[in-house]
Amino acid sequence: MDKRTPRLGDVQETLLIPLYARAVETRKPRGMLRDPRAVEMVDALDYDFSRFDGAKSLLGANLRTLLFDLWVRDFLERHPSGTVVEIGTGLNTRFERLDNGTVHWFDLDLPDVIALRRGFFEDTDRRRMIAASVTDPGWMEEVRRTSPGPYFLAAEAVLIYLEEELVRSVFRQIAERLPGARLALETAASRMVDTQDSHDVLAKVAARMRWSCDDPGALEHWQPGLSLTDSLTLAHLPAEVSHRLSLPYRALLRLMATIRRRDIEAYRFNLFRFPAE
Repeated sequence: MDKRTPRLGDVQETLLIPLYARAVETRKPRGMLRDPRAVEMVDALDYDFSRFDGAKSLLGANLRTLLFDLWVRDFLERHPSGTVVEIGTGLNTRFERLDNGTVHWFDLDLPDVIALRRGFFEDTDRRRMIAASVTDPGWMEEVRRTSPGPYFLAAEAVLIYLEEELVRSVFRQIAERLPGARLALETAASRMVDTQDSHDVLAKVAARMRWSCDDPGALEHWQPGLSLTDSLTLAHLPAEVSHRLSLPYRALLRLMATIRRRDIEAYRFNLFRFPAE
């Protein structure tokens, strides 16, 4: 890594969970995804990733990644030169998986995370990093000023760590500054937020979920014309995602959907569309 890269302890540990999940899966002979850059970064970082070994949440992180990949891919099939913004990008590699040669791409995260990220990635003509908080409307102004729409915003494992008031503010700012945008995010019901201290991964990191949402459909009332176009759980994923699972993984999800149905339903992946101007 670059000598200017900050110590790993200076950045949020939560960004390491999906990174490690992708690396673990890539190392398998028949993993559900391939991400050699994730393996490279895990090997380069001075961090004890073994603390996450065996956690079932690694499976959930990879399924979420594949679902968000599918949503972005579908968007790019309709809008090949559209703009994608990775909100809270961490050490994500979605661009490497989905670049079609014409997409405009922004990786957004806090300054310390972007500093870490620059040890592995560089800006290009079509892909740039922005060091800012998702709550700062300045990044939306920059995206709209420098890149054409339509816009797809992928907020993977980000907004649930904010207070609801801040999430509402982000929605309001998107509606004002990026009309017509699509927004992918997950929601956690109050049941999940209240029991997170016993979560197999979150219990091992400092970050805590702040925003609980029992009904993603209720968010449609936050902004006039906002529509929820999809809302899924780990037990009900598109065939393009579920078919990547090995038979043992499929059996595990079926079992969890039966004996832990309320827990499965408490964590949802949602796709919203904001009204156009």
